Formats: sequence, structure tokens, C-alpha cells
Amino acid sequence: MSTAAATARTSGDVKFKLSLMMFLQYAIWGAWLPILYPFLLGYRGFTLGQTGLCLSAGAVGAIFGPFLAGQLADRLFSTEKLLAASHLIGAILVFLLAIVDGFVPFLVISAVYGFVYAPTIALTNSISFAHIADRDRDFGPIRLWGTIGWIAAGILVGQYLLRFSTPAEGSADEITAAQNAGRAVAFYMSSVLGLFMAVFCLFLPHTPPTGTKDPGKKLAWVEALGEIRMQPLLILFLIAVPVSMIHQFYFVFTSDFVTGIQNAAGSAGADNFANFVNQILGVGGGGLMTIGQMSEIAVLALIPFFAKSLGRKWLLLIGLAAYAGRMAIFAYAPSLVPVLFGVALHGLCFGCFIFVAFMVVDEHTTPDIRATAQNLFNLVIVGIGIIVGSYFATAVVGAWATIPEADGGGMDYTKLFSVPMWMAVACFAVMLALYPAKAKPIEASAAAA
Repeated sequence: MSTAAATARTSGDVKFKLSLMMFLQYAIWGAWLPILYPFLLGYRGFTLGQTGLCLSAGAVGAIFGPFLAGQLADRLFSTEKLLAASHLIGAILVFLLAIVDGFVPFLVISAVYGFVYAPTIALTNSISFAHIADRDRDFGPIRLWGTIGWIAAGILVGQYLLRFSTPAEGSADEITAAQNAGRAVAFYMSSVLGLFMAVFCLFLPHTPPTGTKDPGKKLAWVEALGEIRMQPLLILFLIAVPVSMIHQFYFVFTSDFVTGIQNAAGSAGADNFANFVNQILGVGGGGLMTIGQMSEIAVLALIPFFAKSLGRKWLLLIGLAAYAGRMAIFAYAPSLVPVLFGVALHGLCFGCFIFVAFMVVDEHTTPDIRATAQNLFNLVIVGIGIIVGSYFATAVVGAWATIPEADGGGMDYTKLFSVPMWMAVACFAVMLALYPAKAKPIEASAAAA
């Protein structure tokens, strides 16, 4: 790449467009994902097993979507047009999720939505990498706008629930039930944002397919699999499955977990600090969970300063240690102040593991299959890991940790969250032992040759 080209690709106009793209991409998702579990279980009345299947359904679609989307982006269509079409269809589907009340329709729509939306996560990464000159310097500040979008959507939903779906009087259970019903607004908000995103994508920097259209050329995903079998990508892809399962414990249960803590501490003025938190972040769990995204901003802002000095391996290990610490706090210190700190650890979990992992995938694959490789890693995180993790967290561990009605009902959160805590400890040990500390990116290897 020439100096002039690099300057053009990192211009203020391009950075603004990529940043707004990230804001909308994650606001669309962040509006409804944190509140999905209590919405289905507490309002739609689905069973724990049905709720787990609905959470997995989107991931089933996400397994197949990346193969098609990556192939199209790397071989046939410009990425920005593919993104526009995906978000238009996704906006219609997420609107339907708000209004269908049957288990089977919700399950089917969720699966189709996963097929359409999941590939866009990796495609927004690949379109960003195509137009920035330095991954370590430029990608973090652009990607953090996705975090800001998630925060904005979560707080807006939380404030709506506080102002319009929280009774002035009633028990904690009655208040929670009213908030569960109001959570449908999250899907409507996501749909509107999706429509706006579909139009905006047409104004993103043009990103044509970089691979050959030669029919004799291997499919992009076949080439990508050939590169993924090499270290450090092999261990990274393998360990991403249990990490995604751990992630599911957070996204499935935390909203309901912190909602109970908020409502119990803040009802009838019992806790002034809790009431202060509720007024700022709203209620329903989603707003409070944005503290994790706020810390994520700080972590992403610091990544450029530590990426080269610490190296990829130690950043990944810090992320895994944060996963273990967060689950330990939830399991053994379930009160408002410690839980706030545990939620804040999400910044290290995401920033040091998932964010850095996408960087590793990009720098250890060749240019003409990078969109596909990003999608394959996204498949592991948003597809395989979520399918296995949702079932494991709900039908296996959730069922095991459920307190019988004869004993008062509810969830034994110590039993529940201790499982992902030990899973994270095991992942840390495997990463420490097997991940190569000095793996060279493809560009560096080619330059050395």
C-alpha cells in the first residue's frame, strides 16, 4: 500500500463513516440481547428449555450465514452492499420478534435472523480492516463506537422501562413482571436502527471483493480452513468455543440476576445508592449491564498502547482471567457494589480476548480470504459457542441450579456461576500452555522471507 493510499484510507471522512457503522451495528444488537432471557421466560412464559432453544436458534442461523456471506464478500459482491441487504432484512425480522407470542414462530424467526445478522459482525470488521492503515492504532478507536452504540441502546431501553414500565408501588416480583412486559420496546428500537443502518451502508467506503472470480479457484472458506489449522489460529479457534459458552452464562442470566438485585435494593427507598444507580442507568438489567461496555471503551482505548508491548498472548490471558473473576464475583458476592465491579470486568473480557482475537485472525490470514476467516471465527463465537453454551447454561447447569418450588423457587446463583468460573480457569491454563508467544503475522513473515 502506498503512503498516499494509506493516508486516504485513514482520512477523517472514512473514520467517521466506519465509526458510525460500528455505532449502529452494535446498537441494533445491544437493544434487545441483554433483555431477551427475562422477556421470554418472564413475559412470553416460555419454559427454561424453550428459552434456551430460542437463544440457540439465532446461533444455528449464524453457523450457515458466515459461509455464504464470507464467500460473497471475498469473491462476488462489495461488502457495503451485502451489509445493506442484510440489515434491511434483519430490521423486518427483529420487528416480528416483538409481536409473535408463540414458541415455534419465535424459534424460526430467531434462526433466520441469526443467519442474516451474525455475518454482519465480521463484515463490519473486515470492511474496517480494508480501509485502515494500522490495526493496532486505528481499529480500536473505530470499534469503540460500537461499544458506545451498545451503551446508548441499553440505557435508552432501561430508561424507558424505568419511566413507563415500572409501577410506583408493588413488590419486587410485581415490579419485575411489569418490566418484563415492557421489554418488547427493545425489539422495535432495534428494527428502526436496522432500517437506518441499511440505508447508511450504501454510503460506506466501497469495498469490492478481493479474491478471484476464477471458477477453478477454491472456495474462500476452504482456503480459510487451510490457514486456520496453523498456529496460533488453531488453539485460538478451539478455545473460543468454551469462552463463548462462558459468555452465554453472562448474557443469558445477568439481566435477570441484576434486575433482582436492583429491585430488591431499590424498592421503597431501601438503598439510596441503588436508587441513584437506577435513575442513571434505568432498570431491567440492560442499563446496568452497560457498565461493562463503558469499561470496554477504556480498554479499547488502551489496546493500541499495550498491543505491541504485551503481545497478543498476554492480552488474551488477561481477558480469560477477567472472565473467571467476573463469574467468581457473581457466584460468591451477589450484592450491588461487587456486582457492579463484576459487570465492569466485561471490558477486559471483551477487549482483551474477543477484540484481540479478531485482530489475530486478520493478521494471520492472507488478504483474499480475510472476510471469510473473520466470519468463521465469528461462527465459533456467535454460532457454535452460543448453541452449545445456551443449552448448557439453561437446560443443564440452569436446571441443576434451579431451586425447587418446595424450597422457595428461584435460582441458586452460587451454583450457577461457579461452573463458568472454573471453565474460565481451565481455558486460562490451556492458553498459557499451548498458545505460541511469538507467532509472526503473515505480513511480517513475508517481509522476513
